[in-house]
Amino acid sequence: MQLPLLASTFITVFLAELGDKTQLATVALSGTSDKPLAVFIGSSFALVLASLLGAAAGGSLANLIPENILQLVAATGFLIIGTRLLVQSNQVEDLH
Repeated sequence: MQLPLLASTFITVFLAELGDKTQLATVALSGTSDKPLAVFIGSSFALVLASLLGAAAGGSLANLIPENILQLVAATGFLIIGTRLLVQSNQVEDLH
């Protein structure tokens, strides 16, 4: 197993999930339940399944589209998301 790839994937997904709507939903479910372990297990399985689907789709795409194009599309997507978040953050600050 490639440890650098494993570590960078873990860090990327972990940071992407912090404060994400998935985490907020998990917090809300856990707060309304007296079974936080069940909420943890359910949300963990959901994230694993979603990641499996993403990895499978990415593997399939890699067979059809050159790697440099996939990296460019992914980088562009993250750039757009980051820009939108910055713009939204500035709009919220302007309201206050």
